[in-house]
Amino acid sequence: MGKGTGFMEYARMENPWRGTEERLSDYVGLHLAQPEETRRCQASRCMNCGVPFCQSDYGCPLHNLIPEWNDLLCQGQESAALERLLETAPFPEFTGRVCPALCEKACNLADEGVTNRDNELYLIETGFAKGWIQPRLPEIRTGKSVAVVGSGPSGLACADLLNRQGHSVTVFEKADRAGGLLMYGIPNMKLPKEIVARRILLMEAEGICFQLNTEADPGALQSYDAIVLCGGARKPRPLSIPRTDAAGVHFATDYLTAATRGLLDGTDSALSARGKHVVVVGGGDTGNDCVGTALRQGCASVTQLEMMPCPPEKRLPGNPWPEWPRVLRTDYGQVEAMMMQGADPRVYETTVQEITVNEENAVKGVATVRLTRNQEGKPAPLPGSEQALPCDMLLIAAGFVGCEEGTLSRFALTADERGRLRGADGTHSLGGKLFSAGDMRNGQSLVVRALADGWAAAREVDAFLQQ
Repeated sequence: MGKGTGFMEYARMENPWRGTEERLSDYVGLHLAQPEETRRCQASRCMNCGVPFCQSDYGCPLHNLIPEWNDLLCQGQESAALERLLETAPFPEFTGRVCPALCEKACNLADEGVTNRDNELYLIETGFAKGWIQPRLPEIRTGKSVAVVGSGPSGLACADLLNRQGHSVTVFEKADRAGGLLMYGIPNMKLPKEIVARRILLMEAEGICFQLNTEADPGALQSYDAIVLCGGARKPRPLSIPRTDAAGVHFATDYLTAATRGLLDGTDSALSARGKHVVVVGGGDTGNDCVGTALRQGCASVTQLEMMPCPPEKRLPGNPWPEWPRVLRTDYGQVEAMMMQGADPRVYETTVQEITVNEENAVKGVATVRLTRNQEGKPAPLPGSEQALPCDMLLIAAGFVGCEEGTLSRFALTADERGRLRGADGTHSLGGKLFSAGDMRNGQSLVVRALADGWAAAREVDAFLQQ
């Protein structure tokens, strides 16, 4: 460990937020970077525990060697620390910005855990700034070819490792830009798109081919020695009420995609919230991103509905360390809404019961209802709790129910009861030379878990190609 008493001498210090008013005026990153001295002090807080829960299954799906690179960073050996980080982390510039940092909550310092996410972001950005990150070309090509369908986190991770193992990799992406969820599912202020584009350019320099605006055709892929489906769990969960086809009702992913595309193209978003009363159904990260985006577009108001009860402020006895704390979190979008509207936009144990429309079949309001639990423990409407809200734009951020039907039909595949494509034996293999990875295989989850599963699939594919 770099400093035996670091965790006692230095308080936890995360990268600070930019001012709320300043953030709301643009789509630039949410945080400010800190200097080397601060990062070294923060790294010194790592105790190099005998049992490092931070890199266990509780802490890091990638099993990053966190104490090792924190120790090197504390000693000022930044290049060596970055090299150690890259042994297990495909793209720290992504996880350093969007990962919820499970490792920090699993840290032996508990709620004052080491700032691993900020530390890894500092290392990778220092590497890019100092020219340490250069294309890594395989010494030998195997002559085997792999088609990776989808360029989201799992697809990029899978393609990255297979290419390093010497196979020729082509990534097929149906959108106009590579990155999948990283490009069009996460707003620019959380993950600037030049960061995604920078990694794609690096991967191309390493020999990976990207075919954009291309819907994968099983027949055209038969010439490849292996095919890996990494299309994500993109089928959104709908609301089971009438009039969801009304103008102004959108799934969150469509709304966020339009916002990012407009920003990148230098045009107004095709689904702008400007001047509108916005209601977001869903209390998760995607719902928060919708809140933050709507505020930046100049909405008249925004309300976020959450079906679940408000979480506790502190861990309950049934949620001990080192588990992820299921407690109340207030993210950037909610903080910004509080400043703009004077109140928390979140309304708990509530959902939309009815959509009202005007003569042009455009949404003009919603009726919400409070939820209670019936005898089976399932949510049920509470009579007499109905409330009318003005609504010009209704955004559905209620999660996802599996991979898209188009992928299943084209490849003649059947998903399980949760909409996942999983091998019968628990592997990534779907039979023959066909594999799956990421959210398509495991269901909706975190970017870091998709990266880990992409690498795991790549190892299976590599073993298959060596037979």
